[in-house]
Amino acid sequence: MKKIALVTGGTRGIGAGVSKALKEAGYLVAANYNSGAEVAEKFNKETGIAVFSWDVSNYEACEKGVKEVTEALGGTIDILVNNAGITRDGMLHKMEVSAWEKVISTNLTSVFNMCRVVIPSMREKNFGRIINMSSVNGLKGQLGQTNYAAAKAGILGFTKSLALESASKGITVNAIAPGYISTDMTDAIRDDIKAKITAGIPVGRFGKVEEIAHAVLFLADEKASYITGATLSVNGGQYL
Repeated sequence: MKKIALVTGGTRGIGAGVSKALKEAGYLVAANYNSGAEVAEKFNKETGIAVFSWDVSNYEACEKGVKEVTEALGGTIDILVNNAGITRDGMLHKMEVSAWEKVISTNLTSVFNMCRVVIPSMREKNFGRIINMSSVNGLKGQLGQTNYAAAKAGILGFTKSLALESASKGITVNAIAPGYISTDMTDAIRDDIKAKITAGIPVGRFGKVEEIAHAVLFLADEKASYITGATLSVNGGQYL
């Protein structure tokens, strides 16, 4: 029986690449989204991957959403990729409270919500792979991103702690910290700014979505059972 993988924020950007890679690797995949219904519908038609809509920052919505996924796909979640995230950038002395709260709830509280919902069934069957998407900016910080960097750094502590709790149950919990990756979001960066960013990346380019997806496949594999509590930086050699 195919293992079931759930990717939050899984219909666009890095999440879409991860969803497609998992399907190609033989997993039964569900992709979550919260906004962009047209994009999700197009993604479903193009890939055949089932899509489900709920707000990952809302615990009750996560409970309901995971129940829908398990009923639709016929089993409990084996691989959870916590990828959903947003930005609301601004210098702290000008940042609205709502910008802080929205980023923390969507990027960090969502990880608790999703893990809390799926981990009981993982513990029951003594198997699970949880992969949390952090960021290079969670490791080094970034101007105008106290909210985002705090959330992404929080994910790293959460990952290490849950890994300790889950190791004896055959569940690994790891994080990936991408650097600058070519997506619709980064494609919108002005060329002069993009050139400055690229100059600071030792390999001399932005990363590819497929390279993040490959890291997910590596950590999701059954043979990766001795890797837990780790942070895999995929950033072209930045900040070594």
